[in-house]
Amino acid sequence: MPAPSQPELIAIAEAFHGGGSVHAVQPLGNGNVNDTYLVQSVDGPSVLQRINTQVFTEPQLVIQNLQVLGEHIERKLQEGGAHPLLQQRRWQLPQVVCTKKEGKAWHCCTAGGVWRTITYVPDSHCVDVVEGADQARELGLGLGLFHLLISDLAPSALADTLEGFHITPGYLAAYHRTLVKTDRQPSAGSDRCMAFIREREVLCDLLERAKQRGELPLRPIHGDPKINNVLLDRHTGEAVALIDLDTVKPGLVHYDIGDCLRSCCNPLGEETDAIDAVHFDLKLAEAVLEGYLGVAGCFLTEAELRYIPDAAQLISFELGLRFFSDYLQGNTYFKANHPDHNLQRALVQFQLTASIESQMPALRHLVERHAAPASV
Repeated sequence: MPAPSQPELIAIAEAFHGGGSVHAVQPLGNGNVNDTYLVQSVDGPSVLQRINTQVFTEPQLVIQNLQVLGEHIERKLQEGGAHPLLQQRRWQLPQVVCTKKEGKAWHCCTAGGVWRTITYVPDSHCVDVVEGADQARELGLGLGLFHLLISDLAPSALADTLEGFHITPGYLAAYHRTLVKTDRQPSAGSDRCMAFIREREVLCDLLERAKQRGELPLRPIHGDPKINNVLLDRHTGEAVALIDLDTVKPGLVHYDIGDCLRSCCNPLGEETDAIDAVHFDLKLAEAVLEGYLGVAGCFLTEAELRYIPDAAQLISFELGLRFFSDYLQGNTYFKANHPDHNLQRALVQFQLTASIESQMPALRHLVERHAAPASV
């Protein structure tokens, strides 16, 4: 669907803010799935998003999850006592803004797009590449606070808006189906990806088998807590919010902490073209784990702690698999700036996976060092 014009965007935003109240609507962020805009209105800034209905086929459930999550976290913050740190810093969750006339949580434009507005978190920013251990610690701490605040929310209270999301064996099966149909010409990069996948196929169901055995429980999760989905206070550098909440659903915390480690501990970032220089930085990993486990370690089980290093490896591999599959399909899921963009992204993730594999004993040691006593 083409990008709306400025007058069209203003009309859509005014459905939430009222006629004549919106001054400007500008693109915001660099998300790979939804279209996101910053709205300037008489009410102050807000965030307008067009939900990608090819990915989220039931957008009303996405918004419903955000409302359930918001009510739960707001109640926990008002009650206090969730964690001492929350008495010393601000913590916010973007809230759903309903339309002015109908009081609905979403708006359908004349072109058929499904839109929603959420509140803006002021004096905050995100980063695409970590800027040091202190920042990495805050990024881990932010995810830990988020998990702690929703640790007593029943997973059944959330809809599964993306069935199969982070189920690595499913992505592997989809890759094999794509491989049969693709008309992409072989290249050194694609050959390298196929060989890498072939050597690691047997590891794809590691977390799912543990879940089936009852070792790993379902919990509410963010689903996509990569580095630029954690907002940091512009003045203090403290984590103040998690954004991009479309993928909130029941799942394993390992999908989240694996994604956080993957994205925070690659100093070159996932968009680099210096493939062979990509590496997993253990010092950054230690900082992330110190922050995360300092608040979330109190409710995780022994088994959950034990599988954290495997999650970092598997989620890196999974994302590489998804990028490469999308490349073979013609870049239909992830937004791409050039035809080989998702191939490049896949190579970055596979190089990162190999770096994690080579440091697995050290990573296991870091988890053991920073884990708080398990609750069960």
